[in-house]
Amino acid sequence: MPPLSLRTRVLIASGLGAAGVVVVSFVIGPWLQASAGFPWKAAAVFAVMMAVVVVTVEAHHPFSRFGPANHVTMIRAALLALAAALSVEPPTAAMAWWVVAATACLAALDGLDGWLARRTGLASAFGARFDVEIDSLLILVLATFVWRHDKAGAWVLACGLMRYAFVAAGWVMPWLAGPLRPTFRGKSVAVGQFAGLSMALARVVPSPASDAVAAITLAALVWSFGVDVRRLWRGDGG
Repeated sequence: MPPLSLRTRVLIASGLGAAGVVVVSFVIGPWLQASAGFPWKAAAVFAVMMAVVVVTVEAHHPFSRFGPANHVTMIRAALLALAAALSVEPPTAAMAWWVVAATACLAALDGLDGWLARRTGLASAFGARFDVEIDSLLILVLATFVWRHDKAGAWVLACGLMRYAFVAAGWVMPWLAGPLRPTFRGKSVAVGQFAGLSMALARVVPSPASDAVAAITLAALVWSFGVDVRRLWRGDGG
Protein backbone atom coordinates (compact mmCIF):
# COMPACT_ATOMS: atom_id res chain seq x y z
CA MET A 1 0.00 0.00 0.00
CA PRO A 2 1.46 3.43 -0.97
CA PRO A 3 2.02 5.88 1.89
CA LEU A 4 -0.74 8.36 2.58
CA SER A 5 -0.30 11.81 1.11
CA LEU A 6 0.16 14.79 3.42
CA ARG A 7 -3.29 16.12 2.51
CA THR A 8 -4.91 12.77 3.30
CA ARG A 9 -3.15 12.66 6.68
CA VAL A 10 -4.45 16.14 7.49
CA LEU A 11 -7.97 15.18 6.38
CA ILE A 12 -7.96 12.17 8.72
CA ALA A 13 -6.63 14.25 11.62
CA SER A 14 -9.24 16.93 10.89
CA GLY A 15 -12.05 14.38 10.94
CA LEU A 16 -10.88 13.04 14.30
CA GLY A 17 -10.57 16.60 15.58
CA ALA A 18 -14.10 17.48 14.46
CA ALA A 19 -15.45 14.38 16.22
CA GLY A 20 -13.60 15.44 19.38
CA VAL A 21 -15.08 18.94 19.17
CA VAL A 22 -18.61 17.51 18.94
CA VAL A 23 -18.07 15.13 21.88
CA VAL A 24 -16.60 17.85 24.10
CA SER A 25 -19.43 20.20 23.11
CA PHE A 26 -22.04 17.71 24.23
CA VAL A 27 -20.23 17.22 27.53
CA ILE A 28 -19.72 20.88 28.45
CA GLY A 29 -22.83 22.31 26.77
CA PRO A 30 -25.32 21.62 29.61
CA TRP A 31 -22.96 23.04 32.25
CA LEU A 32 -22.43 26.17 30.16
CA GLN A 33 -26.18 26.46 29.47
CA ALA A 34 -25.48 26.40 25.74
CA SER A 35 -28.15 25.78 23.14
CA ALA A 36 -28.82 22.44 21.43
CA GLY A 37 -27.05 23.77 18.33
CA PHE A 38 -23.78 24.53 20.13
CA PRO A 39 -21.98 21.27 19.14
CA TRP A 40 -22.77 21.78 15.47
CA LYS A 41 -21.71 25.44 15.54
CA ALA A 42 -18.38 24.44 17.08
CA ALA A 43 -17.90 21.64 14.57
CA ALA A 44 -18.68 24.01 11.68
CA VAL A 45 -16.12 26.58 12.89
CA PHE A 46 -13.48 23.85 13.25
CA ALA A 47 -14.34 22.44 9.80
CA VAL A 48 -13.90 25.84 8.15
CA MET A 49 -10.51 26.37 9.78
CA MET A 50 -9.28 22.92 8.84
CA ALA A 51 -10.61 23.23 5.28
CA VAL A 52 -8.22 26.16 4.82
CA VAL A 53 -5.42 24.02 6.28
CA VAL A 54 -6.17 21.11 3.94
CA VAL A 55 -6.16 23.38 0.88
CA THR A 56 -2.91 25.18 1.74
CA VAL A 57 -0.77 22.63 3.59
CA GLU A 58 0.93 20.94 0.64
CA ALA A 59 2.04 24.25 -0.88
CA HIS A 60 3.67 25.58 2.29
CA HIS A 61 4.64 22.55 4.41
CA PRO A 62 7.57 20.81 2.63
CA PHE A 63 7.39 17.57 4.64
CA SER A 64 5.49 14.33 4.25
CA ARG A 65 4.49 14.40 7.94
CA PHE A 66 2.11 16.95 9.41
CA GLY A 67 4.23 16.86 12.56
CA PRO A 68 3.48 17.00 16.30
CA ALA A 69 3.73 20.80 16.38
CA ASN A 70 0.90 21.22 13.87
CA HIS A 71 -1.15 18.63 15.74
CA VAL A 72 -0.77 20.75 18.88
CA THR A 73 -1.89 23.80 16.88
CA MET A 74 -4.86 21.74 15.68
CA ILE A 75 -5.79 21.08 19.32
CA ARG A 76 -5.61 24.83 19.86
CA ALA A 77 -7.91 25.26 16.83
CA ALA A 78 -10.40 22.83 18.41
CA LEU A 79 -10.44 24.80 21.67
CA LEU A 80 -10.82 28.01 19.67
CA ALA A 81 -13.76 26.53 17.74
CA LEU A 82 -15.52 25.75 21.02
CA ALA A 83 -14.94 29.30 22.27
CA ALA A 84 -16.03 30.85 18.96
CA ALA A 85 -19.28 28.87 19.01
CA LEU A 86 -19.94 30.02 22.57
CA SER A 87 -19.40 33.66 21.58
CA VAL A 88 -22.73 33.68 19.72
CA GLU A 89 -24.61 31.92 22.53
CA PRO A 90 -26.61 33.86 25.15
CA PRO A 91 -23.97 34.97 27.70
CA THR A 92 -23.67 33.15 31.03
CA ALA A 93 -21.17 33.44 33.88
CA ALA A 94 -20.09 29.82 33.33
CA MET A 95 -19.21 30.58 29.70
CA ALA A 96 -17.04 33.52 30.74
CA TRP A 97 -15.09 31.41 33.23
CA TRP A 98 -14.71 28.56 30.73
CA VAL A 99 -13.32 30.89 28.06
CA VAL A 100 -10.84 32.40 30.53
CA ALA A 101 -9.64 28.88 31.41
CA ALA A 102 -9.53 27.81 27.75
CA THR A 103 -7.48 30.90 26.90
CA ALA A 104 -4.94 29.97 29.56
CA CYS A 105 -4.65 26.50 27.97
CA LEU A 106 -4.34 27.99 24.49
CA ALA A 107 -1.61 30.36 25.65
CA ALA A 108 0.30 27.51 27.33
CA LEU A 109 0.10 25.37 24.19
CA ASP A 110 1.21 28.36 22.08
CA GLY A 111 4.77 27.97 23.32
CA LEU A 112 4.75 24.19 22.92
CA ASP A 113 4.04 24.01 19.19
CA GLY A 114 6.99 26.22 18.21
CA TRP A 115 9.34 24.23 20.45
CA LEU A 116 8.12 20.94 18.96
CA ALA A 117 8.57 22.22 15.40
CA ARG A 118 12.19 23.12 16.09
CA ARG A 119 12.84 19.96 18.09
CA THR A 120 11.55 17.64 15.34
CA GLY A 121 13.08 19.59 12.45
CA LEU A 122 9.63 20.16 10.92
CA ALA A 123 9.43 23.94 11.21
CA SER A 124 7.82 25.53 8.15
CA ALA A 125 6.20 28.73 6.91
CA PHE A 126 2.89 26.89 7.06
CA GLY A 127 3.27 26.03 10.74
CA ALA A 128 4.22 29.58 11.65
CA ARG A 129 1.24 31.00 9.74
CA PHE A 130 -1.14 28.39 11.21
CA ASP A 131 -0.04 29.44 14.70
CA VAL A 132 -0.42 33.17 13.96
CA GLU A 133 -3.92 32.75 12.52
CA ILE A 134 -5.09 30.81 15.59
CA ASP A 135 -3.71 33.57 17.84
CA SER A 136 -5.42 36.26 15.77
CA LEU A 137 -8.78 34.51 15.81
CA LEU A 138 -8.49 33.92 19.55
CA ILE A 139 -8.00 37.64 20.18
CA LEU A 140 -11.09 38.41 18.07
CA VAL A 141 -13.16 35.81 19.93
CA LEU A 142 -11.98 37.12 23.31
CA ALA A 143 -12.83 40.69 22.32
CA THR A 144 -16.28 39.52 21.22
CA PHE A 145 -16.84 37.89 24.61
CA VAL A 146 -15.77 41.03 26.47
CA TRP A 147 -18.24 43.07 24.43
CA ARG A 148 -21.15 40.60 24.58
CA HIS A 149 -20.74 40.16 28.34
CA ASP A 150 -21.01 43.96 28.79
CA LYS A 151 -17.47 44.28 30.14
CA ALA A 152 -16.54 46.93 27.53
CA GLY A 153 -18.13 48.74 24.61
CA ALA A 154 -18.08 47.61 20.98
CA TRP A 155 -14.79 49.49 20.56
CA VAL A 156 -13.02 46.52 22.20
CA LEU A 157 -13.60 44.58 18.96
CA ALA A 158 -10.77 46.67 17.50
CA CYS A 159 -8.37 44.40 19.43
CA GLY A 160 -9.43 41.52 17.22
CA LEU A 161 -10.08 43.37 13.99
CA MET A 162 -6.89 45.45 13.85
CA ARG A 163 -4.69 42.68 12.47
CA TYR A 164 -7.18 41.93 9.68
CA ALA A 165 -7.44 45.64 8.85
CA PHE A 166 -3.62 45.74 8.69
CA VAL A 167 -3.57 42.80 6.25
CA ALA A 168 -6.31 44.39 4.13
CA ALA A 169 -4.39 47.68 4.05
CA GLY A 170 -1.42 45.75 2.64
CA TRP A 171 -3.49 44.88 -0.43
CA VAL A 172 -3.98 48.59 -1.11
CA MET A 173 -0.52 49.76 -0.01
CA PRO A 174 1.97 46.98 -0.86
CA TRP A 175 4.68 48.43 1.37
CA LEU A 176 2.54 47.44 4.37
CA ALA A 177 2.67 43.80 3.22
CA GLY A 178 6.44 43.60 3.59
CA PRO A 179 8.14 41.07 5.89
CA LEU A 180 8.39 41.81 9.59
CA ARG A 181 10.98 40.23 11.86
CA PRO A 182 9.50 38.68 15.01
CA THR A 183 10.34 40.84 18.01
CA PHE A 184 10.10 40.47 21.77
CA ARG A 185 7.86 43.54 21.78
CA GLY A 186 5.43 41.97 19.34
CA LYS A 187 5.30 38.67 21.21
CA SER A 188 4.85 40.44 24.54
CA VAL A 189 1.95 42.53 23.23
CA ALA A 190 0.30 39.40 21.79
CA VAL A 191 0.51 37.67 25.18
CA GLY A 192 -0.78 40.90 26.70
CA GLN A 193 -3.88 40.67 24.51
CA PHE A 194 -4.68 37.22 25.90
CA ALA A 195 -4.03 38.32 29.47
CA GLY A 196 -5.75 41.71 29.25
CA LEU A 197 -8.90 40.52 27.51
CA SER A 198 -9.15 37.50 29.82
CA MET A 199 -8.84 39.80 32.83
CA ALA A 200 -11.52 42.12 31.44
CA LEU A 201 -13.82 39.12 30.86
CA ALA A 202 -13.30 37.60 34.33
CA ARG A 203 -16.38 37.99 36.53
CA VAL A 204 -14.27 39.27 39.43
CA VAL A 205 -13.38 42.39 37.43
CA PRO A 206 -16.56 44.48 37.21
CA SER A 207 -17.20 47.42 34.91
CA PRO A 208 -15.81 50.12 34.80
CA ALA A 209 -12.56 48.39 35.85
CA SER A 210 -12.99 45.93 32.98
CA ASP A 211 -13.40 48.85 30.56
CA ALA A 212 -10.10 50.30 31.78
CA VAL A 213 -8.28 46.97 31.40
CA ALA A 214 -9.66 46.53 27.88
CA ALA A 215 -8.69 50.10 26.97
CA ILE A 216 -5.10 49.58 28.16
CA THR A 217 -4.95 46.31 26.19
CA LEU A 218 -6.16 48.05 23.04
CA ALA A 219 -3.75 50.96 23.54
CA ALA A 220 -0.80 48.55 23.75
CA LEU A 221 -1.88 46.93 20.50
CA VAL A 222 -2.29 50.27 18.72
CA TRP A 223 1.22 51.25 19.86
CA SER A 224 2.70 47.95 18.64
CA PHE A 225 1.02 48.22 15.24
CA GLY A 226 2.23 51.80 15.01
CA VAL A 227 5.80 50.67 15.58
CA ASP A 228 5.46 48.00 12.88
CA VAL A 229 3.99 50.46 10.39
CA ARG A 230 6.91 52.80 11.03
CA ARG A 231 9.39 49.94 10.52
CA LEU A 232 7.78 49.01 7.21
CA TRP A 233 7.67 52.65 6.06
CA ARG A 234 11.39 52.97 6.77
CA GLY A 235 12.09 49.63 5.10
CA ASP A 236 13.65 47.95 8.14
CA GLY A 237 10.93 45.37 8.85
CA GLY A 238 12.69 42.34 7.39
